[in-house]
Amino acid sequence: MNASVAMPKPAKEQFLEQLKHRFPSLRRWPASQSLFEVPEISTRFYVRYSKIHQSKSTFYGLREVDLRWLEGHHSIMCFLWEGQSLPLLIPFSAFEDVFASITPASDGQFKVYVFPDSDATELAVANAGRFNVEGYIGWNESNTPVNPGTRSLARDLTHSQVQTLLAAIGYAKGNEIWCPPSDRAELDWKITDQFPLHAHLPQRYKPVETILSEIDVVWMRRGGGDLVALFEVEHTTSIYSGLLRFNDVHLVAPELRSRFSVVANEGRRSLFLRQVNRPTFQRSGLADICTFMEYDNVLDWHSRLKKT
Repeated sequence: MNASVAMPKPAKEQFLEQLKHRFPSLRRWPASQSLFEVPEISTRFYVRYSKIHQSKSTFYGLREVDLRWLEGHHSIMCFLWEGQSLPLLIPFSAFEDVFASITPASDGQFKVYVFPDSDATELAVANAGRFNVEGYIGWNESNTPVNPGTRSLARDLTHSQVQTLLAAIGYAKGNEIWCPPSDRAELDWKITDQFPLHAHLPQRYKPVETILSEIDVVWMRRGGGDLVALFEVEHTTSIYSGLLRFNDVHLVAPELRSRFSVVANEGRRSLFLRQVNRPTFQRSGLADICTFMEYDNVLDWHSRLKKT
């Protein structure tokens, strides 16, 4: 059975009650149990639910015809799962180019998976790639049709500021942080509280130490030395070069369970998709585990952690 179809009433009803409280004129679109609209602000919601499966992921089938209904409007894809404390609310515009680049399955649906995790929630779109969506957790994306403040701030961020924010997020989550020594003097401690940076990379990763030492931000499990996440900030540099570094680490140490994330400014998502889906990254498996996130996602993620 498709887990997206078997929607437990309590979970859906609870979410829709919250949505109705925020938007009293919310109405269900005729002939659909998943599509909703708030006419006066021209906002549409696509509500999907899944159980948590043995792979510790969720599964959703998104109908192509439903996604077409979202086009041209401020639209939010709402992903729900059991035991969830806050909904995952993703603006459709952030992934419209992703779905446009692939073909749905024979049943007319795009296969989508969410991997809930305490470090970073990821969205995987079959035949496209994986994306860090931590910045979309909570109600911040549905409170207003557009979030011009965050978008404007994100456009003005420098490479070093994004590095600083990613390092601060990792530290707030209890990790030890590595940044290349040559970059440390440029980190911007005006935008976050200063914290110590680790002096050395873990000895167990000696075979890839030279490559790891060049990666913009590395999260390491505190006390254990395991790699948790690797981030390459591609402000103006080639996304391909960052993927090559990730690929080298992945090939030399395929047992690593760490995340690989390319972080770039607005509009570079389509370039990431073209590069990560090259045959070399498909064959190595990097395309299946590397994620993408934009600067406004980083700002939202950092802001949300500061409030907790």
